Amino acid sequence: MTLVPAGTSTLAPWALWITPETAGWNHAGLRLLTLSDESVLFCTGDEEMLVLPLSGSCRIECDGVRLALEGRVSVFHAVSDFAYLPVGATVRITGAGRFAFPTARASRSFPVRYGPAREVPVEVRGEGRTSSQINGFCAPGAFECDRLVAVEVLTPGGNRTPCPPYEHDATPECGAVRERIYYFEGGPGYQRIHGAHETVTEVSSGDVVLVPHGCHGPSTAAPGHDLYHLSVLAGPERPAAATEIRAHGQVPDDPRLPMTKAP
Repeated sequence: MTLVPAGTSTLAPWALWITPETAGWNHAGLRLLTLSDESVLFCTGDEEMLVLPLSGSCRIECDGVRLALEGRVSVFHAVSDFAYLPVGATVRITGAGRFAFPTARASRSFPVRYGPAREVPVEVRGEGRTSSQINGFCAPGAFECDRLVAVEVLTPGGNRTPCPPYEHDATPECGAVRERIYYFEGGPGYQRIHGAHETVTEVSSGDVVLVPHGCHGPSTAAPGHDLYHLSVLAGPERPAAATEIRAHGQVPDDPRLPMTKAP
């Protein structure tokens, strides 16, 4: 596991700049853009991307297609709409707020698309103090793309998830190796990774954790401090279905969940 503290990996105009090269692997990336009623022009290159409002709203122009994202006040207030950007595209984004761009090296091109908030699958996984909310906006089976998988996880203060932990290394259940990026908001909290060795690190808003292999979890939210993380997953192939979290049970009994829903 590699901890990337908030503000330590930037490349103007990007407030966060993580590519496969900077991460030291082959597929997954993540960018973050902060806008104040301004425009940024960029190219997607050999990566497929999503535009996910963390706060605020924006307009997108991509290869002649125009989209408007309503967004949200914050990740703790609502489920957001989002957009898909294909490889080899020229993009202009205009707006005010903070926007995440999960990316994956891709070999197929899909059209520019809008993802409505009302169609984002929202589920509660785990039970009791090991439960959390999963917004599977770009999970397999929910949204089609080439290699990218991205979901949001909201963990109420005092909870830890998943428990027991799980992994995405090459196994009969998981298939090919998939690189994972966690981007955090809220907190403070703690992220645990274990495999050849065990690591636990404290995380809070803006921090990023890179997970090249091994079991990951639980993510633990400090009591009284809700924790959010955006999970970006990519590898040489996309799984056909979402990987089920192996938890102690599937009966949610934390009345704080789900924490958000579509506007």
